[in-house]
Amino acid sequence: MKEQKLVITGMGAVTPIGIGVDAYWSALVEGQCGVGKITRFDASELPVQIAAELKDFDPAAYMPKTLARTMDPFMQFAFVAAEEALKNSELSIESESDRIGIVMGTAMDGVTTVAQTQAAFDTGKRVGPRFVPMTIGNIAAAQISIAHGIHGPSLTLNTACSAGGDAIMTAAMLLRSGEADAVLAVGGESILCPIVVSGLSQAKALSRRNDDPEQACRPFDVDRDGFVIGEGGGALLIETEEHALARGAKIHAVLAGYANTSDAHHVTAPCPDGEGASRCMKLALKRASMQPSDIGYINAHGTSTPLGDKAETLAVKAVFGGRESAPPMSSTKSATGHLMGAGGLTEAIACIKAIEEGVLPPTLHLAKPDPECDLDYVPNTARKAEINAAMSNSLGFGGQNSSLIVAKYEK
Repeated sequence: MKEQKLVITGMGAVTPIGIGVDAYWSALVEGQCGVGKITRFDASELPVQIAAELKDFDPAAYMPKTLARTMDPFMQFAFVAAEEALKNSELSIESESDRIGIVMGTAMDGVTTVAQTQAAFDTGKRVGPRFVPMTIGNIAAAQISIAHGIHGPSLTLNTACSAGGDAIMTAAMLLRSGEADAVLAVGGESILCPIVVSGLSQAKALSRRNDDPEQACRPFDVDRDGFVIGEGGGALLIETEEHALARGAKIHAVLAGYANTSDAHHVTAPCPDGEGASRCMKLALKRASMQPSDIGYINAHGTSTPLGDKAETLAVKAVFGGRESAPPMSSTKSATGHLMGAGGLTEAIACIKAIEEGVLPPTLHLAKPDPECDLDYVPNTARKAEINAAMSNSLGFGGQNSSLIVAKYEK
């Protein structure tokens, strides 16, 4: 029996360069960058003082103040993205709430609330009753479920930086298994607090370009020196084609392929040859019944780390060949910073918009290409290109690899 198509009918994005899919996409295409000095706390004594923060984000503009006060920022960002995706999908929840599910992806849950609460506790302040539900990962999905009366399956994944992509794959698995007819895949992240910045700094994972924040995230450039922390949320509503057509939904794209693999190599460093990532891409292509030549664009993990960008380049070349045969590939993290668990969702949205609009978003700040990173990274300026399918890669600590393929929808 032929598997039914899975289609994407709703999208939502909360990013450092724009809140809402339209604002996010416009900023990507225009080459805007969201990186600047950290304002959330005093970072003047830290070795890294830059990040891609959400600017002018007032949760009370999107939800009741009483609700906002019960949620860590990662939950707020996921909640707002989910609201947009559900509204965009025009899904009627009440009549079939038992057949709608949620899968949430996040890397570090409510770590900022943990850090702030511990700091306050050390000065003698009491810990409030909301502390635990503000810090555990599944409450983000629970808040969405409560707000909308969604009664279907609810799962939360903590697969580091691949969590957003894995949330999409898990949503697909729920749909394929018949556990739901529509699933909201959501990602949210906010890790900006002194202990996380200090820890990643000591691990030499972060860019220290404090004197030039906007140029700090420069994937595939020879002068790259680490990633930049970002924050935000993303959401996609995924349905079976039958369910979407029955309710007359607008279909943005097909979720054609997906895969997850493990490097089994190191807790922070990628496989130097990118073997785990290349295997993941091959499995996603197999799931989609596609050849490498069918992919018109790749949204790279592209974090701007010396080891990661080189390994991903090797992985792509192992699947697609060299510059002449590999599709254009860009890293939108150069604009948004690294959104961790939310990145898999927002970057999948960039792929969908690239298909819908016929435009490839650029890799910013690529001034001096690394000779060992020798593919077409769509440097610095968006490019017009008519494509039918795109791949999004998310590669996380622990050797977690996620690859997704979205394609143009045809009845």
